[in-house]
Amino acid sequence: MTLRDMIEALVEDIPPGRVMTYGDIAACVGHPGAGRVVGMYAHDGSPEVPWHRVVNAAGGLAAGYEGGRGAQQRALAAEGVDCRNDKVADFRARRWWPGE
Repeated sequence: MTLRDMIEALVEDIPPGRVMTYGDIAACVGHPGAGRVVGMYAHDGSPEVPWHRVVNAAGGLAAGYEGGRGAQQRALAAEGVDCRNDKVADFRARRWWPGE
């Protein structure tokens, strides 16, 4: 399985209404510190993968998300996630870790 495959499989496992950071994902697939790589894959990854559930380390929405931060906010809102000022409002409560 390639790194891209591992990243996409993990993102697909993020439950609706929950989020992970780029860095969380990198650490989970055995590459701590490679959050930018995750971001690169998110930017050109499969549209079937729920990339809207991936945020930055502060819970911030991605400017590079297809359609911008507003589109990511709408996708998260459809899952019950409240966002304010381009961030997940209840980031700590919404942050997910595999096995939780």
